[in-house]
Formats: sequence, C-alpha cells, structure tokens
Amino acid sequence: MGKGGQKVPTVTSSSSINQKNGGWESPYKPLDKNAPELPSKGQIKAVIPKECFERSYFWSLFYLARDTAMAVGFVYATSQVLSTEMPPFAGNPTAMVHLALWAFGWSFYAFWMGTIMTGPWVLAHECGHGAFSPSQTFNDIIGFVLHQILLVPYFAWQYTHAKHHRRTNHLTDGESHVPSTAKDNGLGANNERLSFYAVYHEAMGDGAFAAFQVWTHLCIGWPLYLLGLASTGKLAHNGTPLEGRIADHFRPTSPMFPAKVSFKITLSTVTTIATLIGLCYAKYQYGILPVVLWYWGPYNFTNAWLVLYTWLQHTDPSIPHYGEEEWTWVKGALSTIDRDYGIFDFFHHTIGSTHVVHHLFHEMPWYNAGIATQHVKAYLEPLGLYNYDPTPWYQAMWKIAKTCHYVEDDKGIQYFKSLNDVPLSNGQKAKIA
Repeated sequence: MGKGGQKVPTVTSSSSINQKNGGWESPYKPLDKNAPELPSKGQIKAVIPKECFERSYFWSLFYLARDTAMAVGFVYATSQVLSTEMPPFAGNPTAMVHLALWAFGWSFYAFWMGTIMTGPWVLAHECGHGAFSPSQTFNDIIGFVLHQILLVPYFAWQYTHAKHHRRTNHLTDGESHVPSTAKDNGLGANNERLSFYAVYHEAMGDGAFAAFQVWTHLCIGWPLYLLGLASTGKLAHNGTPLEGRIADHFRPTSPMFPAKVSFKITLSTVTTIATLIGLCYAKYQYGILPVVLWYWGPYNFTNAWLVLYTWLQHTDPSIPHYGEEEWTWVKGALSTIDRDYGIFDFFHHTIGSTHVVHHLFHEMPWYNAGIATQHVKAYLEPLGLYNYDPTPWYQAMWKIAKTCHYVEDDKGIQYFKSLNDVPLSNGQKAKIA
C-alpha cells in the first residue's frame, strides 16, 4: 500500500525470469563478455519522480499508529480467549484436547504478533536510515524507543546496518550474511571434508543440513549476530582483519565501532540491559510463563522475519559477490533481489518486495518505494539488471538453504556453491532430495 492506503502495483517481470533447472536466476552475468555497462547511481535516481524522496511526519506516524493499534488490538483479543495458565496435563482425551488447543492458540498468537511487530521493527530501521522524517533527531528518538523495546541496540545496529548498505555483497568488507569460504566451511585444497560444516553436512545428509541452515538462521541467527558469533563481516571498522576478535554490538570497544560512536553504543547497551531487567522483573511479578507467552514467543518470530529478509534479498546461486578488486557500490546494490511476500508485505511495509530500491536509495520512505520500484524496474530490466524472483519466499528459502553454502575464495567474482556437490568421503556425491 502507498500513501493514504493507495494500492501500489505488484512488481512482476518476465524478462528477468530465466529458467534453468526449473528455477529463477539473475539475468546479470558480470563474467559474461557481453555483460551490460552498469549505470551510475545518479542515472538510476534520475528516472525516479522527485516526490518519491519526500519524507512525511504525517504518513510515517500514521503507519506507526496503525501498527500500534493492530498490536494492542491483537493483545486485547488474545487476552479474552486465552489464559496464561497451562491446562492440567492428564491422560483423558478431553484434557489432551484442551492442552492442544491452548498450545495452538498461543503459537498462533506468537506467530501473528511477531509478524505484526515486524512492522514497527521496519519503521525503526527506517529511522536509522533517515527515511522516517526530515529530522534525524526525531528519527533517532522514535527508532531508539521502538528498537529498545524489541531488544535491538539501536545505535549499534544503525551503524553496522549502514555498512551493510555501504558495502553490499563485498566478500571481505560486507556486513551480515557475508559468505564463508570453502576453507571456512572445513573443505581442504582438493575439497576434502576436513571439519566443521563440511563434516556436519555429510553426517546429516542434504535435507537435514538444509533444515539445520533454516533453523540456525531463523531461530538463533539474530542473537548470535548481535553477539558477534555469526554472520558478521571479516574486517574491523578501520579495515584491519578481525583475526578471531569478537565483533559484537554491545561493547563500545568492539572492533566494529570507532571511538567517536562509543557513547551511542554504550547508551544502546545500557538501555537493552534495562529492558532485560524489566522483563526479569515482570517474570518475578507475574511468573515465567506469562512473560514467555506474551513477549518471548512473538520476539522470536520477529527476529526470524528480519533475518529471513536480509538472507533472501541478497542470496541466490546466481547472485554474484565481489572481492575488493571487483566490487563497486553499484555492483553491490544491484545484487539485491525483490521478492513477493504476499499478505506479509502489508504487515512489513513492503521491505522485501521493494528491496532493490531500498538498497539504491535507503533514505527513501517505504511508502514511496512501490512507485519508485516501477520506474527503476522499467529502466533496469531492459538492461538485464533488475532482479525479481517470483519463486514463493518459502520455496526460495529452502532452495537457498540447500544450495548457498560457501564461495571458493574472497577474491574476484564469486558465486555460492553447495556442499551437496562436494564428493563425500567415500567418493560419491551427495544426493539432492
């Protein structure tokens, strides 16, 4: 939906759909001798109506109020039909039915409340980019409050997410979902399975390993990322290799951050701890189960959504990643994929279906990104430079979990490869289920 609830046309594409082995692939092939010359950022911006860059206090606050009303209404409705007291566990069929219905009801609440709260999460993310309003002070106040409620260290993530946009699909200096190399995954010089994921994959099998990839990304990926234990970049803020240093989002001395932002990092960390203390106090006052049901269940689904978007919008076997010698800002930004998320686009402010425009112009408010996408698509698609994957997002997730495991090196132009194609210890290849 656009401003005032105006319907934004759905992005569809035919020329960007290349069929290979029954699936979508990116039309842009930088290694092809006939690859088109990339336009500049200014050339792309010139095709977008200037009003698309206008930021409105009214519309941004309107959508925040809409999201808040949905969340409050859903909590109230849930409180009228569900109890936080678990039904007694007994062997008779009636008790088992009551317990099953209770568990289903709270699972339903957790999923949809997590889905609803992803909307304010996205708006806080807009604040970090300066897209919420013309005032960055106002943006930071709104974004800080929203993100701290959701246990996101606002200023820390604002800084690292800006790097994700600044160095998109850079093999060493990128941020979040930076591809690991064959060596990182435990493959030897001749693709021998020596350790880590290479060995795990062989022990699990293709399908189980893909399920493991989905679980690690969606269930524990976000907290591990914030703690600096997974999916971070490979370089410190000053360009030096991390070499085993933990790049977390909480210490002002973390190698992610220069000294000039140390106060903001400290503020984010202190308030995140304060939110956790508040949740612990609520557990003391009301019990563990009510807090888990009302807060932690939706929290986990919100985290799953945000990781899913970042993962799927930049990952596919046909999407290139670039080493330092090959990378340019335009190459990185155009390595982004738009996808259709159906009804979830309504709740999540079209963050996944207008992601190409978002990476090109992150200062543009989301409610103008649908119209801008139409213009950018019309310009880029004839050049073979616009990525739109019509594959349903859940199928794309499974495909990526099964095929995007590592790159050969962190130099040149690299594409994801799959451990399914690496010979097993007995010399056979894994079978793709």
